[in-house]
Amino acid sequence: MTATEEHAPGVLRDREQVVARARELVPLLREHAEQAEEQRRLTDEVTAALRSAGMFALTAPRRVGGHEVDVRTWIDVCAELARGDGSASWVVVLMNTGAYLTGQLPDRARAEVYGADPRAAVCGQLTPSATARPVDGGFVVTGRWAWASGSYQAQWSMVTIPMLDDDGRLVDLRAALIPVTDMTIEDTWFVAGMAATASNTFVAEEVFVPEHRTLSVPAMGQGMTRAEHLADEPLYRSTSNSALVLAMTGPLLGLARAAFEWVVATMQRGKPVAYSVYARSLESPSHQLAIADAAALIDTATLHAQRAAAAIDTAAQAGVQLDLLARARIRSDVAVVVTRCREAVALLLDAAGASSFARSNPLQRIWRDLEVAGRHGLLNVDLSREMYGRALLGIEPQVSQLV
Repeated sequence: MTATEEHAPGVLRDREQVVARARELVPLLREHAEQAEEQRRLTDEVTAALRSAGMFALTAPRRVGGHEVDVRTWIDVCAELARGDGSASWVVVLMNTGAYLTGQLPDRARAEVYGADPRAAVCGQLTPSATARPVDGGFVVTGRWAWASGSYQAQWSMVTIPMLDDDGRLVDLRAALIPVTDMTIEDTWFVAGMAATASNTFVAEEVFVPEHRTLSVPAMGQGMTRAEHLADEPLYRSTSNSALVLAMTGPLLGLARAAFEWVVATMQRGKPVAYSVYARSLESPSHQLAIADAAALIDTATLHAQRAAAAIDTAAQAGVQLDLLARARIRSDVAVVVTRCREAVALLLDAAGASSFARSNPLQRIWRDLEVAGRHGLLNVDLSREMYGRALLGIEPQVSQLV
C-alpha cells in the first residue's frame, strides 16, 4: 500500500469488498461462458448478475450510486472476473471506461444517466467516426462507431466525434454521451476470440447531443475535467489516458490466471505425459519448470500493472497529473503485462498438450480471448515500447496523443 492509499479512508476496505463480490460471480461466469460465446453476447443471467453486483458502475461516482473505485481496484476486479469469462470481464472494463468518462461530466449529465438507474451501463467507443453540426445548445451528430463492447447491455454510449472548422481541419475531439435508444445496433462482431462481448457497431442519424453531455478528449488528457466535485473525487483527477489504457490489462491478467489454474488442476488430476515414462505430468521436471516459469511471468505482469496503478492513484490523490516520462513508463508497463501474459499461456498450453484445443476444453477459449484482447489498438506492444524509448531519449513529438 502506498503512503497516499494508507491515508485514504476506505480504499483498502472497498477494494477487498468489491473484489470479493467479483469473485463470487466467477462460478456463474464459467458456467455460462460457452453459451455466451455461441450466442455472441453475454447471457441474460450473467448480465443481470453483473448489473446487480454493481460491476457496470465500478468507476461511476458515489454521489449517483457508483463504487468510484481507484484504478488499482478497477484492474483487480476485472482480473477476477476474467477468471470466469474473458468476455464478461472485457465488457465490464469497457463499461467502466464509459462510467469513468461520465464521471468527468457535470452533475446534470451524471443525473441523466444514473438518476433513474444507479446501475446503468455506459459503453464507450474512443475511435472517432462521425460528423457533428453545432446547433443551439449542443450538436447534431451522425456517425458509426464500431467495437461497442457490451452493445446489448448498455443504456448509454460515450462516442467520440471529430470537431472540424469550416476548412475541414480538426480543432477538437469530443466525447459525446448518447442514449442507446437514439441509435441502432448493426450486428458486426464475428471474431475468433472475445466473441461474447458483442462489440458491434452503433449507428446514429441526426441525433441531438446537448453540450453538457460532451467532453473535450484532448483537454481531459491534459487534466482538465468538467466534474464539479474534484476536491473529494480523486478518481476523476486521475491522469486519464494512462488510467483508461492500463485498466484494459485487467482481463488479460485474469485470463492468464485462469489458464494457470486450469492446467495445474489438470496435472494434479493425474494427466500423463504422452509417449513418455511419466504416468503423471506433475512428476515431470520439464512440466514443473513450465509451471514455475508461467507463475513467474504472471507475477511479473501483475507487479508491473500494480506499479503503474499505484503511480496513477497516488498522483490522483495528490491532485497532480503525471509527467510525460511517467506516462510513457506506464505504457511500457502495459506492454510488459500483455507480453508476459501471452508468454505464460503459451507455456501452459505446451504443458497441457494438444488436448487443450478440444472445443470442450475451456483452455482454448481462454487462449483465443487473450490473443484477441492483447491485440487491441490501445495495447499495441511495440507502439508502447516505442513511446517509452522516445520519452527516455527525449525525442519529440510522441507517436500518439494517448501517451
